[in-house]
Order: sequence, then C-alpha cells, then structure tokens
Amino acid sequence: MADILTSSDLQHAGVGTFFRPRDVVTLGLTYYQLQRLVAEGQVERMGSGLYRLAAVEATELETIAMVASAVPHAIVCLLSALRVHDIGTQSPRQVWLAIDRKARKPRRLPAAVTIVRFSGQMLTYGVVTQSMQGVPVRITTPARTVVDCFRYRNKIGLDVAMEALRDAVRSRKAMVSEIDRAADVCRIRTVIAPYLEALST
Repeated sequence: MADILTSSDLQHAGVGTFFRPRDVVTLGLTYYQLQRLVAEGQVERMGSGLYRLAAVEATELETIAMVASAVPHAIVCLLSALRVHDIGTQSPRQVWLAIDRKARKPRRLPAAVTIVRFSGQMLTYGVVTQSMQGVPVRITTPARTVVDCFRYRNKIGLDVAMEALRDAVRSRKAMVSEIDRAADVCRIRTVIAPYLEALST
C-alpha cells in the first residue's frame, strides 16, 4: 500500500480515528502525503504529532480515544472507566489514566488528564482492551473499576465509590463475586466487604 492518498484508504487499512505518523509508516504513507491530506482537510492535526481522520463522526468518547492513542500504554480507569461502562452519574472533565508506578509521566497530552499509579497485578488484573473509534484502549473492567473507586475513595469521594458499587450490581454490569475477587487481588477487601454484605442483605 505504497500509494495511500485518501483518508478512506487509511480507514480501510485499519488506522484508528486518532493516529501518529509512526502508526502509518508501515502503510507507505510519507510525511509529505500526510501533510497533503491535512491540507485537503481529510486529516486534522491535533497537535503534538497526533492526527485525526476528519471523516469519522465524533462521539462522547472521542477525548478518551484521543488520549489513549497518545499514551497507548496507559489504562483508562476510575471516573473515565465509569463513564465508558455507563456506571453511575459521573461525567469527568478530565480523562483518568493509570500508568506504571515507575513510568515517566506523559507530557504534551491532547487533553486534560488525571494520573494515578498502578503497580504489580494492578497493571494487568481486570484490564482489557476495547476499541473506541478504531483506537485500541486499555481500560479496567466494571468490577475492577468499582474496586479502584474504593481504593481511591479519598481522591474521588466515598459517595462516588458507593454509587458505582450499587449501580454496577443493580445494572448487572458486575457481579458481587467479581467485585469481591477483584477486591481481594487489589488488597482492598476489608474496606469494601461491609458494603458488599449490605447489598446482599
């Protein structure tokens, strides 16, 4: 595919809504071809080496997809994960991301973010990859997200964690057994156990 000249060619090649030049270099798209697509309005430059396919319709999750494209190793978590999973009533203005405790904090991000640090099993347990506008996004599962809300209750508020727990179980986005297991792995079981027991009575 050495002669890709349109944004539709990029879409057909599996390029997500947001991409960086290095993501399309294997397709044979040169820097000059990319700039031509920008000049023609087929591709939008978002800044900091991040581009967007103009033809793709925007969604409310676009900001998350854009940030995930810029920081592919990060994990969407807490309030942003609640929003993606449609749990509770939170509508955060910033994208909540988790990165390795030892990782360098990302700079020049295309949107406002709040960073938390994970380590050990926290980086993998209950973390899945799902596509948002063609962008692979690492995100915590509903059960893991609820547990994280209790882990970070001092940062987001206990009321938010309790709402997330009630809504996740009520809507069957997460089973009590899944939440209990995640709480055990994340070493927060003693904190969340009374709330789980209250739901069961």
